Amino acid sequence: MQPPLLMVFSHLRWSFVYQRPQHLLSRLAGRWRVIFVEEPVHDAGAAWLEEQWLDKQLTVLVPHTPLAAPGFHDDQLPLLQTQLAGYLLRTQQRVDVAWLYTPMALPLVQTVRPLCAVYDCMDELSAFHNAPRQLGQRESALLKQAALVLTGGPSLYEARRAQHAHVVCLPSAVDAAHYAPERLQMQSTPARQAQQLQGSLPRPRLGFFGVIDERLDIELVAQLAGTHPEWTLVMVGPVLGIDAAELPQRPNIHWLGMQPYARLPYLLAGWDLCLMPFALNECTRFISPTKTLEYMAGGKPVVSTPVHDVVWMYSDAVVIAPSGLPFVEACETLLAEGPAARAQRELQMLSVVSASSWDRSAQAVHELLLQALADARELQRSVPLASAAPRHAAAR
Repeated sequence: MQPPLLMVFSHLRWSFVYQRPQHLLSRLAGRWRVIFVEEPVHDAGAAWLEEQWLDKQLTVLVPHTPLAAPGFHDDQLPLLQTQLAGYLLRTQQRVDVAWLYTPMALPLVQTVRPLCAVYDCMDELSAFHNAPRQLGQRESALLKQAALVLTGGPSLYEARRAQHAHVVCLPSAVDAAHYAPERLQMQSTPARQAQQLQGSLPRPRLGFFGVIDERLDIELVAQLAGTHPEWTLVMVGPVLGIDAAELPQRPNIHWLGMQPYARLPYLLAGWDLCLMPFALNECTRFISPTKTLEYMAGGKPVVSTPVHDVVWMYSDAVVIAPSGLPFVEACETLLAEGPAARAQRELQMLSVVSASSWDRSAQAVHELLLQALADARELQRSVPLASAAPRHAAAR
C-alpha cells in the first residue's frame, strides 16, 4: 500500500537556504509521498511543469509560465491550476493532505482537492516588504479551512491560537549531528572549501549565516566592524529584498553569499563567535531563527539582539544585548571569556540543543498529519453521498 500523498505549496524554493521546510519534509518523505510545489518561474514560451525527483518519495514541481507576476499571484492561478490538474491526472495520484507555507496558494487547494489542509505558519509574511495585498484576507480564509495550524515559534503561536481551534507550536529544531565539532571530517571537500573561503582571514572571526534581508541590522554590522577593525566579520547567505550595494563595505567584512548546507558546519568551526544582529521591527517581531540552535550545536557562543523568541527560549544559553554599544560590548566580553566560563556556557548550550531535534519534530508532525487525515476521512464517511462536499472542503 502506498503512503498517503502530501502536496506542499511553498513561497521558498527547495534549493534556497536549507531550513524548516526541507528539514521537516525530507524526514516525512517515505512515510508520506511528498510533492513540493514551488512558486512559478518566469519563462518565455508555453507554460510547462518541471519535475525534480530528489528521492523516491520526494518530488519538487517547478511551474514555468510566460507571466511576470510574482509568486502565487492571481494572474498565475489559471495556468497553475491547469498544470497541477494535468499532473495529477497524468500520474494518477490523489492528494490526501495539502500543506501550505503561504496563504497565497490557497486557491490551488481547490484544484488538487485534498481531504484536508494544513497551514505551517513559519513567518509573519504580511510584515515583509512588498507583501501581496490579498495576503491577510487569504490567510483568514485559510485559517477557516485548515484542519491544523503549526507555528514556527511561541510568538506566532500566541498571535494565532485564538484564530483557530487546533494550533500547535512547533519551534525551530536542529540536526545536532550535522554541526557537532567532533563529527566534522576535516579532510572532506566541504572542509577544504570552507578553508579556501575563510582560512586566510584574521581572527577573531565573528560569523553569521542566513538570509541577508530587511531583518538584519545593517548599521549594527557596520558598527561592529568599525569599532573593532581587528575583528573579521564573515557574513554568509543570499541577499534578498534589499539592495546589495547598500551593504556596508569594509576591509574586515566579508560577504560570502549563499553556501551549501554541507559547508556550513565547517565555516562555523572556523568562527570564534556567532552573531544574530537582527533589527527589531515588524519583520522580526515573530521570527524564531533556526540558526540559534545550529550555532549552539557547533559549540560556539552566540550574541543576539533581543528578538522575542530568542529571549523566550534561549536566554539561558545565548547572550542577549540591544543594538549599538551594548551589543559590541557583549561580543567583547564573550571573546575574552575564560576557559571555565566557556566550559559552563558550552554545557548550557548542549542542554538546550539536546532538547530539540528535527527528527522528533518530524515524528510529531507525522502523527498530527495522520490524525488530521483520519479525522477528515471519518468526516467524509459521515456525510451522505448525496450531499457530500468536494474533497478539499473536508477541512472546513
